[in-house]
Amino acid sequence: MSRFFFNDRKQLVNDAIEGMLISAPHGNLVRLESDPAIRVVVRADWDKSRVAVISGGGSGHEPAHAGFVGKGMLTAAVCGDLFASPSVEAVLNAIVAVTGDRGCLLIVKNYTGDRLNFGLAAERAKRYGLKVEMVIVADDIALPDNKQPRGIAGTALVHKIAGHAAEQGKSLRDVRDVARQACDNLWSLGVAMQTCSLPGSDEEEGRIKPGHVELGLGIHGEPGASVVASQNSKAIIDTLVKPLAEQAGEGRFAVLINNLGGVSALEMALLTKELAHSALKEKIAYLIGPAPLVSSLDMKGFSLSLLKLNASFEQALNAPVETLGWQKPVAFSPLRTLAHTALEDRVEFTPSANAQVAEYVAVATQTLIGLESRLNALDAKVGDGDTGSTFAQGARDIAQWLEEDRLPLNDLPALLLLVGERLATVMGGSSGVLMSIFFTAAGQALADGKPLPDSLLNGLSQMKHYGGADLGDRTLIDALQPALEALHKGDIQAAAEAAKKGAEATASMQKAGAGRSSYVNKENLTGVTDPGAVAVAEVFGALVR
Repeated sequence: MSRFFFNDRKQLVNDAIEGMLISAPHGNLVRLESDPAIRVVVRADWDKSRVAVISGGGSGHEPAHAGFVGKGMLTAAVCGDLFASPSVEAVLNAIVAVTGDRGCLLIVKNYTGDRLNFGLAAERAKRYGLKVEMVIVADDIALPDNKQPRGIAGTALVHKIAGHAAEQGKSLRDVRDVARQACDNLWSLGVAMQTCSLPGSDEEEGRIKPGHVELGLGIHGEPGASVVASQNSKAIIDTLVKPLAEQAGEGRFAVLINNLGGVSALEMALLTKELAHSALKEKIAYLIGPAPLVSSLDMKGFSLSLLKLNASFEQALNAPVETLGWQKPVAFSPLRTLAHTALEDRVEFTPSANAQVAEYVAVATQTLIGLESRLNALDAKVGDGDTGSTFAQGARDIAQWLEEDRLPLNDLPALLLLVGERLATVMGGSSGVLMSIFFTAAGQALADGKPLPDSLLNGLSQMKHYGGADLGDRTLIDALQPALEALHKGDIQAAAEAAKKGAEATASMQKAGAGRSSYVNKENLTGVTDPGAVAVAEVFGALVR
């Protein structure tokens, strides 16, 4: 099945253009109203007083090309169907619609269909007395022996430089020449781990093997020049940088980091970091992106484009524009940091002895360790099967401290605070944080002079406040709260009985209000006691025994 949202495949491009235009941030884009097959996006503020700059090609490369229409960049974009060149008629209509006495420059990526259709449209436009020039972008270096290198993401940089020259009122010849100069100082190379998929087509097994990437993959999914048996970010950046640097030589560069459509923002940031530490780092003057500028639908890949800078290019790249898709260049500099002394928030204590407290700690920890398999089995029915292991991990740590005589057994506030600190460190997951909150809040209340039963209830209150669960939500609170309330009356036997009753009640609760069990349907919950509540009940029962 297709992995695309769409309504009518035949209207997909038209619908997408409409969505792009109505969301354009400057409100400055219009579509030529003519034949529906002629898809031309135009600057709404255009008055033909300057050289027009037109580009275009197949759709599926968004924001290229319509996303670069606007003041300071393209005058118009001609949109073909997905990965298909627009027709000669569409290009001709665009030329006639926006070209005045100053003439028009066509910027075309080096694909046969685009060259032919834009070229024929240019010749036909001349019959109307219009001055038209065409520049072909061929920035892809994936196939060095190819006489017809493809035009890929670097095309966006040519749009920017030519558009700036036109906005400045330069002549058609000057705009053409600066665009050609940009093409002559531009090199790009891309890589992908998954090719793109087309809307409406059944997914097929990818030709790129897991753990591999294709170097030099075309922006229409054409096979790459070679396969690299790695998906390591540093290795892949180095693989791209080496041939790019060899081709580009010495100089200062603007580097475009282009997302081909399917790479997460997190990965693109990581790749940018690798680029900043690569062999190019001393030559980078500006970064453009990471962002999709010339994408390939949902291709899981990216490309790098290097533009060798001169004063006019630098001015052009940094000039403001009113477009949807252009990314403002960022002057490159190494990571900046702010000095900060790490906070050492540690419980201060002195190990001490107390035989009765030691016995309580030993009983509680050994009970939880012994329950590991049973609690995991319960949790496997209603959660992710690790409650027993999580509690046992915390218990083993405290038991080890007890065995090594490292606990402040004769200082209950410090003991509770230390247990809270250790559980947050070793238990992990939400259970570790919740139990840490309980013991930390209880220890702080005890240190502030509250009695132990009140302090434990304070810990429970804070656990409920931060965790969001309460009685009846099918959690350990259903056993812990009644137990602590009974303990507040001074009866540990009653506390154990209340905990047991509360745990058993969770088996008949048909809906969990918190934790992973809240995502489980009632059929799977019925008859299964909550593992956290069981843990609480068993500890209280063991303390009584």
